[in-house]
Amino acid sequence: MPESRQPLPRNVRLLGWASCLNDIASEMIYPLLPQFLITVLGGDRLELGVIEGVADSTSSLLKLWSGAWSDRVSRRKGFVVFGYVLAAVSRPVIGVITVPWQLFIARTADRVGKGVRSSPRDALIADSTAPEIRGRAFGFHRAMDHLGAAIGPVLATVFLWTWPDRLRELFLLTLLPGLAV
Repeated sequence: MPESRQPLPRNVRLLGWASCLNDIASEMIYPLLPQFLITVLGGDRLELGVIEGVADSTSSLLKLWSGAWSDRVSRRKGFVVFGYVLAAVSRPVIGVITVPWQLFIARTADRVGKGVRSSPRDALIADSTAPEIRGRAFGFHRAMDHLGAAIGPVLATVFLWTWPDRLRELFLLTLLPGLAV
């Protein structure tokens, strides 16, 4: 079958949609975290820097570990599912926290999920795809990821435009895309 007519494998389509929904939830709240930390939780810029620095560093280091470990055990799905579930659960928790250290834990847990799932997910896409359509498979995945990153802020804007004082409820609503994953 010619490359342009060969359908994308089911795994690739499912992972693309999972990435889209995950990014919708993530991007609904990520731009609002500094304001939430400072105005609602009473944190400061130093705490924001520590939270984001540790969270992003943890994600980056776990990508190295999870990729190697999933290669070693030859089972990728568990890493991917665990990573998406951890992120889906940790984001809505932000809606009920009361102090900055709790945001540190929730944000780090979210990024642990990203770190654990990213490399095994990419390997799963490669494993599931014929070499001649791998570029299209990864392109589809990135497109779905970017689509979610575009939809999330729009949904958050509409929500906050309608209910400007309900930041906590917005965080809680991130559970919905997470459940759909």
